[in-house]
Amino acid sequence: MMDGFMSAEDRLRELVCTIRLVAFDFDGVFTDDMVYVLQDGSEAVRCFRGDGIGLQKLGSVGKEAIIISTEANPVVAARAAKLKIRCLQDVGDKRAVLEGVAGELGIGLAQVAFVGNDINDRAVLRCVGLPIVVRNAHPDIVCEARYQTRLSGGHGAVREVCDLFEEAGMPREAVGRS
Repeated sequence: MMDGFMSAEDRLRELVCTIRLVAFDFDGVFTDDMVYVLQDGSEAVRCFRGDGIGLQKLGSVGKEAIIISTEANPVVAARAAKLKIRCLQDVGDKRAVLEGVAGELGIGLAQVAFVGNDINDRAVLRCVGLPIVVRNAHPDIVCEARYQTRLSGGHGAVREVCDLFEEAGMPREAVGRS
């Protein structure tokens, strides 16, 4: 920081340190936004395995995590269970649900980050302290984000967000050496 000027990177780091809950959309964030529909009507999606280690890191720096999904799909529940992350599905109003979860934790929405990818995430992106979108987010919501990942949904974006939180909690000189 020079002469009272704080870089965008330092402002982001400072903001990340205030966050206590990171909420994620599922489709397009944990996945590449593609779906395989099997002949029996069941669905399969592709996820990035490194997200699991990322979520462990997030927990190790004291941040809560949750998945909030518009869809009700056994695939989402199965992945969330494997990752040991709370998952709320079939959510019509993500903002209202997120307000409830924040209330359970005794925090305000200013202490929440939300990671989304499409227009159904707009209302929640607008109300949280740290709105995040993935690299391949729909162009109509990119302007709502304070941070856009370098990686696309389903290709490490969740891990990138988790790494961002881990790095913000490290001394500046240690960043990049972990």
